[in-house]
Amino acid sequence: MKRLLPAIDRNMALRGKLTHSLVLLLLAWDVGTGFAAPRILCCQDDTGKQVCGDTLPAVCYGRGYRELGDSGRTARVIAPPLTAEQRAQRAAEERRKKEEERLINEQRRKDQALLNTYGSEKDIEAMRNRAERDLTAAIKAANERIAEIRNRRKKFEDEAEFYPHRKLPADIVKGLRDADYEIQAQELVIEAKKKDQENIRQKYDDDLRRFVELSKRPPASRP
Repeated sequence: MKRLLPAIDRNMALRGKLTHSLVLLLLAWDVGTGFAAPRILCCQDDTGKQVCGDTLPAVCYGRGYRELGDSGRTARVIAPPLTAEQRAQRAAEERRKKEEERLINEQRRKDQALLNTYGSEKDIEAMRNRAERDLTAAIKAANERIAEIRNRRKKFEDEAEFYPHRKLPADIVKGLRDADYEIQAQELVIEAKKKDQENIRQKYDDDLRRFVELSKRPPASRP
């Protein structure tokens, strides 16, 4: 009898383990299949009537629809697909936002460059004056060059008077032509420098205005 007891205990322990494993398998099967709630999908047709099914009804294709939970309440709402016009509007809005973001970042970069360039309003005025002096000097030099060229051209004009009814010599023709080209080139330089003067004034006016705005702005709070 004593020899049989260990064997019986082992059989009972083995049977208990098998029963436990079987229970776990059944529970897993119930969770995976037995308790899965059916999915109900509903939408409204052209007449406003609600149409439902455990799969999406054909009439709901291309429409917004609702997914109902096991309690009959709406668990999820799926919006209808966008029309071509709506897609175009969304794309335009995205482009607008990207452009707006680009402009903001560009302005932030310019503002930082401005603050890195100038330490005060006096710095702006000093750089403005320096730039204007350089342009004024360049215009003066071009005018002086034009005066020199005209003096040289006058010599060729005087020589040309000796040939009132005859063909001018080649060197006189070349001298007059070269002088005219050089004068025209210097006049173009003067015109460009005068435009630069206008741009310089506008640039430093804008820099000064923006620098004052940034200087008065309170510093950004750190997170």
